[in-house]
Amino acid sequence: MKPANNHGIKRVIRATGFSIQGLKLAWKNEAAFRQEVTLAVIMLPIALLIDASTVERVLLILGLFMVLIVELINSAIEAVVDRISDEHHPLSGRAKDIASAAVFMSLAFCGLTWAMILIPKLF
Repeated sequence: MKPANNHGIKRVIRATGFSIQGLKLAWKNEAAFRQEVTLAVIMLPIALLIDASTVERVLLILGLFMVLIVELINSAIEAVVDRISDEHHPLSGRAKDIASAAVFMSLAFCGLTWAMILIPKLF
């Protein structure tokens, strides 16, 4: 049964609190997330300061956020798999490997986007 106060602005406030808690937990428990946030904090000002069109700037920033979003999903999948069992199971390994591949793909997209936009501006 859903709580009676789970609607309207109260629901939004509660959901925001859960999201902030999730970000704090990811920062505390996930080294990869901390590294990617650090990289994003360094790269975001570059994206805002370089001579780029609005679309280029949005693509650069989108790439950074996509890496963080996919890393959060990967961390959630890993936590659920680890919660189910510590014992190695092929399906558990598959889930973790596929989630890791998603992070890799988001990093590749981000790197490719940055390279395609910045390299022509540098040369």
